Amino acid sequence: MKTHASLIVLLGGLALAGCSQQAPDTASEPTTAAPVTTATSSAIRGRVTSSAGAEAGVWVIAETRDLPTRFARTVVTNDNGEYLIPDLPAGNYDIWVRGYGLVDSARVQSQPGVSLDLTANVAPDAAAAAEYYPAGYWFSLLQIPDASQFPGTGPTGNGIHPNVKQQADYVRLIGSGGCIVCHQIGNKATRELPALFNGFDTSAAAWARRIQSGQAGGFMTRTLTSMGLEGTTKMFGDWTDRIAAGELPPVPARPAGVERNVVVTQWDWADPTAYLHDVVSTDRRNPTVNANGKLYGSLEESHDYLPVLDPVTNSIERVPLTMMDPAAEPVPGPQVAESPYYGTENIWDSKANVHNPMFDQDGRLWITARVRGRDNPAFCQSGSTHTSAIAYPLEANGRQLGLYDPATGEYKHIDTCFGTHHLMFAEDADNTLWTSGGGQVIGWLNTKQYLATGDYQAAQGWTPFILDTNGNGQRDSYNKPGETDATKDTQLLPGFGFYAVSPAVDGSVWGSVLGFPGGIARLVPGSDPANTAITEYYELPLKADGTPVEGFSPRGMDIDRDGVAWVALASGHMASFDRRKCTGALNGPAATGQQCAEGWSFYTEPMPQFKNLGTSGSVESSYYTWVDQFDSLGLGANTPVNTGNQSGALLALNEGEWVRMIVPYPLGFYTKWMDGRIDDPNTGWKGRGIWATYSSRAPFHMETGKGATSIVYHFQVRPDPLAE
Repeated sequence: MKTHASLIVLLGGLALAGCSQQAPDTASEPTTAAPVTTATSSAIRGRVTSSAGAEAGVWVIAETRDLPTRFARTVVTNDNGEYLIPDLPAGNYDIWVRGYGLVDSARVQSQPGVSLDLTANVAPDAAAAAEYYPAGYWFSLLQIPDASQFPGTGPTGNGIHPNVKQQADYVRLIGSGGCIVCHQIGNKATRELPALFNGFDTSAAAWARRIQSGQAGGFMTRTLTSMGLEGTTKMFGDWTDRIAAGELPPVPARPAGVERNVVVTQWDWADPTAYLHDVVSTDRRNPTVNANGKLYGSLEESHDYLPVLDPVTNSIERVPLTMMDPAAEPVPGPQVAESPYYGTENIWDSKANVHNPMFDQDGRLWITARVRGRDNPAFCQSGSTHTSAIAYPLEANGRQLGLYDPATGEYKHIDTCFGTHHLMFAEDADNTLWTSGGGQVIGWLNTKQYLATGDYQAAQGWTPFILDTNGNGQRDSYNKPGETDATKDTQLLPGFGFYAVSPAVDGSVWGSVLGFPGGIARLVPGSDPANTAITEYYELPLKADGTPVEGFSPRGMDIDRDGVAWVALASGHMASFDRRKCTGALNGPAATGQQCAEGWSFYTEPMPQFKNLGTSGSVESSYYTWVDQFDSLGLGANTPVNTGNQSGALLALNEGEWVRMIVPYPLGFYTKWMDGRIDDPNTGWKGRGIWATYSSRAPFHMETGKGATSIVYHFQVRPDPLAE
């Protein structure tokens, strides 16, 4: 097992004392730049200086509303404070400077083809500078209950739930296993208490009311109750009290090295009440599919349409979704309590509840989408002649599949017996579409068969997760929960099932398993998957006392071209698991999770740790790890990238060093997935990039506030900060 520390330096302080400049009124009317023509008519370039001299590693932001949707592009200055914003569409732009140690400069209005030097404003004090720090730095001020407080003693004791046995499990629940699964914590919207919650005797009581707000109030309340409502609201109340009293977080490092080569472009899409989960731009197996084409998003729970972005025309549209059963009830429930943003209005109304989209080899769009209510049709259940139903009948599920063809505009419902969540294509002759989220089973659709026949019943299948615990190398009759016959195999019940799903080049299918310590699993389908599939399960390593060796609790994962699994952990790590390093048996009676600690390596994400924790890890709690198998970003094939939800950045692990692709504006970048596309392999960095979308359930948490929509982001890495 290998451990790797973050190579990003967290500066302990910043020379702010004696700064005399005051924060400008950035809402004032922008001034207009004198038009000085540059060599490139579509670029804006210049130099950034302040009272301290050249400002290196700060962002220059260009934003326009002259296009069909809001458009912005951000670059980073070089060592000499120089910048170049390339390839801007024609329009009038507001240009300004943002950076750590600064407050925003006055916005200057300009157009492409202009040379424009800018004056940055040094922050007048540390508090003003900290307003621009990523959420995770503020979150690091949270004081986690001491390890001696676990297991919890309940509401009449220390306020922590008795079911939370380990401090690490508590960290999981405030991270990507609970709170941060839906939105950032530490941005201005969450580190301060809105006026609606004034008047409570304590901040803990205000937090207990706060988490009931809106249509997600039930989920938030259940999450904190599972942790211990009394102890957890007290912890959060103490955190916001100390921040209100002036406590400040550590200072982040400015972008350096490759980070200064990052270009981030963004477009608004969808609507202010839409909650997006994912975006797709191409076929995962061939990132040249749909080159320069439209991107599609998925609105989980909120509304029944697919948002669409055309990045060539800078325009947006919508594809309406329908239900096989129009009488099915909407997924979101009513509000628990009034929201500080939308009052008593129920803003979500989706029936389709789309979670994840994926392009196939011909540019058709497949989505995990609800098409009916929970009760399965007869062909799924006991008594059916369907091969998978004979082996393992299923009575209900919460989400199925849909197919949209951009060429025809037709949307088709695909009723599945198994539940769906994420989906991904295998590299096989049948273009098998594997899905996660099936609970006790994993499901698939033979898309070649379905497209040829239209028969979704015959084209689908599913299988339970069976460990080869008798060690004979094949699947046999198996023990169900509570049974212990050593001559049989054993059923694995991973709760949610596979959370992420990732087919590998060798035909196996990998997935992440939630919980503490959590793990990853490898399923080998065999010749008749409903009856032959065998699963291997690899937990995050534990010590003899049940505490983590290092990292713990996965969320999203991916597989690289070499069969190495990469996974985002709630402990603030990216982890890799290389099955080739395992020295013991991969099946048999001992192969139930803890059999290959040597296969794991850990990479601490580039953020501070919680202030009172001395353990490995950080406050980062990335939702997903995605692997750039085909070098769509330009950092090399098989580069793993974390979603960096508390960093406000994508986090690429490049030859052992972190590259933070930070989104400085609007503050609050939070995504759950990304997609790499190569539009033109012959145009260098300009023809490559990674796409992501704003995926928080609360777009109003961004610095732009209520009325903000989700955003599509395009991340590119050029050879140097001035490359055109």
